[in-house]
Amino acid sequence: MKLKGSQIIMECLKEQGVDTLFGYPGGSIMPLYDSLYDYLDTFKHVLTSHEQGATHAADGYARSTGKPGVCFATSGPGATNTVTGIATAYMDSVPIVVITGQVACSLIGKDAFQEVDITGITIPITKHNFFISSVEELAPSIRKAFKIAISGRPGPVLIDVPKNVMLELCDYEPEKAAHKTKIEPASDEDISMIAEYINKAKHPVIHSGGGVIISDASEELTALAEKGDIPVTSTLMGLGAFSRRNPLSLGMVGMHGQKEANLAVHNSDLVIAIGARFSDRVTGDVSRFAKQASVIHIDIDESEIGKNVKAHEFLIGDIKDILSRLLAKVEKKERLEWRETIEGWKKECIENDAAFCPDNIFKLLNKSLGDDVLVVTEVGQHQMWTAQKWPFVSPRSFITSGGLGTMGFGLGAAIGTQVGNPDRRVLHIAGDGCFRMNFNELITVAAYKLPIITIVLKNDTLGMVRQWQKLFFGRRYSATDLPDVVDYVKLTESMGLTGYYTRDLDGLAAALENAKANNKGTVIICDIHIDENVFPIVPPGEAINNPISEE
Repeated sequence: MKLKGSQIIMECLKEQGVDTLFGYPGGSIMPLYDSLYDYLDTFKHVLTSHEQGATHAADGYARSTGKPGVCFATSGPGATNTVTGIATAYMDSVPIVVITGQVACSLIGKDAFQEVDITGITIPITKHNFFISSVEELAPSIRKAFKIAISGRPGPVLIDVPKNVMLELCDYEPEKAAHKTKIEPASDEDISMIAEYINKAKHPVIHSGGGVIISDASEELTALAEKGDIPVTSTLMGLGAFSRRNPLSLGMVGMHGQKEANLAVHNSDLVIAIGARFSDRVTGDVSRFAKQASVIHIDIDESEIGKNVKAHEFLIGDIKDILSRLLAKVEKKERLEWRETIEGWKKECIENDAAFCPDNIFKLLNKSLGDDVLVVTEVGQHQMWTAQKWPFVSPRSFITSGGLGTMGFGLGAAIGTQVGNPDRRVLHIAGDGCFRMNFNELITVAAYKLPIITIVLKNDTLGMVRQWQKLFFGRRYSATDLPDVVDYVKLTESMGLTGYYTRDLDGLAAALENAKANNKGTVIICDIHIDENVFPIVPPGEAINNPISEE
């Protein structure tokens, strides 16, 4: 059958199993939105307040569901507004497909109204991108885009479609949804060699990353750790792959990692890195990282092997497959002495139970909302407190920007997470600096009646920047303090949502109970002290076993 290009896009999305779209219309993409009018029974379209919010929403949808997220934007500023969201997804290996409108082919290169070379701009931050020069290319390119986005190490793909291509007619034949490209499995000999390393180790540590979650290998990771009695540390992106309530969990490793996690890695004789890329925030001074240990690196992306930390042995392949085969060859052991040593490194925290501080705030949030809530954060101190203090028990329950560290990510991502998981509650945690970047998306929360609970830890400053100025720049506080001129409760209420202002735990508890009961979008402002800081912190250039533990 002959269809217009815009109809072919909708049919291809339908055949790929897409059910949700995020976007913002405009001139060059208008033919696609015209066709969407006939597909409103097939797709849920979420109109965000800004294209960056739409891209982050597609990202949050993908991270929380495991399915690729899809975003529409028009040409020019619409397309460039997606760039930060695309880069965020690229750094964290998130499969999203961004479809941008473009000026007509006859106008390309003539500085037409809202013309920009978005494929050129996004080459470094996409797995692949497509410029569609004819309607015949459209369906094959969309199918390739989804295959590329979900295969191997996932990531974003952009498709730029000129307006005239969307209006031209072409034959269309439906096909089945794209499947991941098969990865060649690791050999049995290599699996056996790695198992032998593990069986001989006296002080092994598993270093678990986001690849475990992407591969749906949480059960296999847990079985391996428990069979070998091996403690597990996590990267920021790997939190939730291994239950924080498991006695073998040591929590996050790296710059703001738990003391016991960092010391376990530093003193280990074997680091088993699974789906992790050894970023600078994990390793600290890489020349002093785990110097006593052999390093085994298991990953789907061969380019990560040896890039930051030398691997003594490695396995390339799908993590779920590798761990399930490795499990059969690893001996059941009890490493009591090693676990007792690690236990001795754990710091006892003596807190004032009544203080309105991050420790008590997060304890109350978890007690009130439980382990099943999906937690989405912005970037900064509140993000690190969440990573340190929240007991994540399941994969895809923690949605945060890791590699790019994108302030303003969280509210858009929370929208995508809530839309993709309508039967679960979403908790969005922000600092007031990040919240000022994206509170326009509260309009989207209200418009779609999303029951997202937003917690704003308000300290009237760019907290993490100020903390670095305090510790490493001689307390020269430059351009970090935020003027306290916004009435956030009135702002929230002006958008049709419920707002609360709290200065103590009783007020927070009451606000949370009300938020749960009314099942609508709620913003709770928690006024905390400007000098609440994140500890421990490993100074830049220092080894991870030498953190600053307190001021």
